[in-house]
Amino acid sequence: MECISVFDMLKIGVGPSSSHTLGPWRAAERWLQELKDDNVFNTVTRIQVDLYGSLSLTGKGHATDLAVMLGLSGSDPEYIPTETIDIIIASITNTEKLVLGDEKIIDFDMQSEIVFNKVFLPFHSNAITFTAFNMNTEIHQSTFYSIGGGFVVKEERTVAAENQELKSEFPFPVDKATELLAFCKSENKMISEIVLENERSLRDDKTIDFELQRIWQTMLDCMFTGCHTEGTLPGGLNVRRRAYDMHKNLNIEMPYVTSQDWLQSIRQSEVKFRQILKWVSCFALSVNEVNASLGRVVTAPTNGSAGVIPAVLMYYMVIENHEADFKHIKQFLLVAGEIGSIFKKGATISAAMGGCQAEIGVSSAMAAAALTELLGGSPEQVMIAAEIAMEHHLGLTCDPIGGLVQIPCIERNAMGAIKAINAAELALDTDPKNAKVPLDKVVETMWETAKDMNNKYKETSEGGLAVRVNMADC
Repeated sequence: MECISVFDMLKIGVGPSSSHTLGPWRAAERWLQELKDDNVFNTVTRIQVDLYGSLSLTGKGHATDLAVMLGLSGSDPEYIPTETIDIIIASITNTEKLVLGDEKIIDFDMQSEIVFNKVFLPFHSNAITFTAFNMNTEIHQSTFYSIGGGFVVKEERTVAAENQELKSEFPFPVDKATELLAFCKSENKMISEIVLENERSLRDDKTIDFELQRIWQTMLDCMFTGCHTEGTLPGGLNVRRRAYDMHKNLNIEMPYVTSQDWLQSIRQSEVKFRQILKWVSCFALSVNEVNASLGRVVTAPTNGSAGVIPAVLMYYMVIENHEADFKHIKQFLLVAGEIGSIFKKGATISAAMGGCQAEIGVSSAMAAAALTELLGGSPEQVMIAAEIAMEHHLGLTCDPIGGLVQIPCIERNAMGAIKAINAAELALDTDPKNAKVPLDKVVETMWETAKDMNNKYKETSEGGLAVRVNMADC
């Protein structure tokens, strides 16, 4: 089993997909380092990138080819100014030259050097192979697998081995929900406190707080940007941004300039039930519209499901608790990250492996659990909330129209956020001794459902809405 930090589950990157954009981007970065470690980087004259399985079938819609070029160019998804992405891509396309690792200029024609292979490799459905040549002689080749949430592994599992070593340092190693509950009981601690102790074995408190604050600020800025940007999303579906109109109709009266001012202004707004539904939906839609535009988001646990956790946390801050501050944000993110890691260890967070239940379902469970602890729920009720949220996403397919993370993906974040809030409320009114379905059983069921699901419903755009509704209909 893996040692998974909160900062593995919540990663800052660029949209639209953690498995199809961020993962291949990170794989390209790792491959560049391999070339240097093997002392062949300076002899490379040509490269070829082969995409397999789901990366090939929906790679165009997910900007996989663009992510690969950005990674090979030496740009980092966490820090690249997003306004420069189009400039870099245009330069490569127009000149047919690529600055490998931002150091060495080589010829690169994306039409011939990035090959879309529809076949699936046995190890995982998201596979990418990089091959380096010196003239016509192959000098290096590596295959990586993007397994969801921006996680990238090689078949020999070297990353898992490193994580196992780290795990041995955790004071409270957790693979299953029952183990986490046992630690909470024996230590008389909340889930967030157990998770924090584990994080402290990897980094100091100052670093933990700084990184969690950076994650939250990225989420807040993403919501702010999405709510204040109108127009049509790229990709050819001509999807109109909805968060802008929804936000405008919610009529904030108090003036604001920054995202922090905006948060305070919303706290002064009307909070009837319909307005609450609209605010939560608006927050979720805004994030995933930014994601669909190659904007900066936080995987939570993936890019396609990045809107659920920010929307639910924002709901707590502007509706439930006007005094909420970083202490509450930290508590929420720690719990959410841990619940997400339990699903990753016991099942998957990749839609290419498990359908949308593995993305929106997991994000809804993470958000429900975190909100429940903030609202005073016991560790047992936190688990019940996560179980309820996932139980009612079981079997959800991933069938994006045109391979784009737009329809039905953006709306599903709004639905997942609302379900998370509802799950938290149900859990808070549940006596744990009366609960019938343990979280671990739902994790197992989700994985069994994923294995039984037809591949055409696993991010291949070969079934469901992806074939019933085509680009011409849109």
